[in-house]
Amino acid sequence: MTEPDSFAAALISEGPHAALPPESRIFAPFIGSWDLVVSWFDASGALSRRQDGEWHFAWILEGRAIQDVWIVPPRRARVAASDLYEYGTSLRFFDPAIDAWQSTWIGPMHRVVRSFIAHRAGDQVVLETVEGTSPRMRWSFADIAADAFTWRNEAWKDGAWRLQQAFEARRRRA
Repeated sequence: MTEPDSFAAALISEGPHAALPPESRIFAPFIGSWDLVVSWFDASGALSRRQDGEWHFAWILEGRAIQDVWIVPPRRARVAASDLYEYGTSLRFFDPAIDAWQSTWIGPMHRVVRSFIAHRAGDQVVLETVEGTSPRMRWSFADIAADAFTWRNEAWKDGAWRLQQAFEARRRRA
């Protein structure tokens, strides 16, 4: 059986690999741990639910990729909670052949796997589902600062993007 510390040491990297061009490190600002306020919106755009969460990002695989773990509700609240939402992960790596990041989200509690292509769009990081995926989705990181960012989950419906979910993220203090 693999020791957890051995697995973590083999997976987690101190920083990006030297082969990853600095201008391509679009997910680097998110490395670390974040506290979240997660909001869900119904089909009319009205707020339907709000819950706390946590999000952790790390360089992995010799710094050639970034993995995150997204948890709602946060671990400290999961023991007593009856409405556990998700405990999932994304794996991302820069693909020089397409000059973008390939990203896959895995949400085991809802049995969801989604593949995205990510790129910088102005001062945002935008992930869009790969062509032919239904539903068509767009995830956007915006308002990116050292200690905060926002995130949006939108779905293409009836010729327009509809907001489904939004996060307010604050960096955890060490």
